[in-house]
Amino acid sequence: MPFDYAQSGFHVREDLPQSFRWAWEKIAQPGNWWRGEDRVAIAGETRAARSCALCAQRKAALSPFSLPGTHDSVTNLPSAAIDAVHRIVTDPSRLTKGWLEGLAVEGVTDGHYVELLGIVVTVVSVDAFHRALGLPLEALPSPQPGEPNRYRPAGARDHGAWVATVAPSDLAPGEADLYGGAPQTGNVLSAMSLVPDSVRLLNVVSEAQYMPGAHVVRPQSNYGRALSRAQIELVAGRVSSLSDCFY
Repeated sequence: MPFDYAQSGFHVREDLPQSFRWAWEKIAQPGNWWRGEDRVAIAGETRAARSCALCAQRKAALSPFSLPGTHDSVTNLPSAAIDAVHRIVTDPSRLTKGWLEGLAVEGVTDGHYVELLGIVVTVVSVDAFHRALGLPLEALPSPQPGEPNRYRPAGARDHGAWVATVAPSDLAPGEADLYGGAPQTGNVLSAMSLVPDSVRLLNVVSEAQYMPGAHVVRPQSNYGRALSRAQIELVAGRVSSLSDCFY
């Protein structure tokens, strides 16, 4: 069984491996814009980016856009998709709207990009959990056959982000679960709503690794975690700073 921590030497809450298994199953399936094999390849590039020589050179450069070159790739994804994955993993704080618009010219549309982003975020989060415990990374899932459904939410609008997003008031019935039924939501949650399943990936994994959104807004709640809420926020803030997170 994947994500079996019985012999890890650590007590791991069961909701964690459950969420990881669910995420791996979803990554293997066809999405809105990528086939299953493409989605697993995106996960593979997410891991490869950490040791990519070009990414390291760009990270050290005054501007990452000043260095042309070829990524140390492990898949046959389109070059624009490989570049997107590698840049998101290694130097996300210096991405630009112009760069994103350039991806669309090369065939990676806003929908492709948001779906790709959801996979990258998920794999980075799950792999970071394993690295923190000193455990080997879980094998990537086997891709499932099928074609993407090319679903685009009818309520997607320009709300000032680089891509269209869906406000709580514009959710279709099949999307009502995205924000937990709340009448308002934060940009950090709606950022990937152009591809609802990307939000679902984020929700399932982050609620296991952090806490459900309904408890995030309650400063007194730690949702039964081993750390106090103050300790949780200290760790979260430090990780955010080290990751150059906008929020």
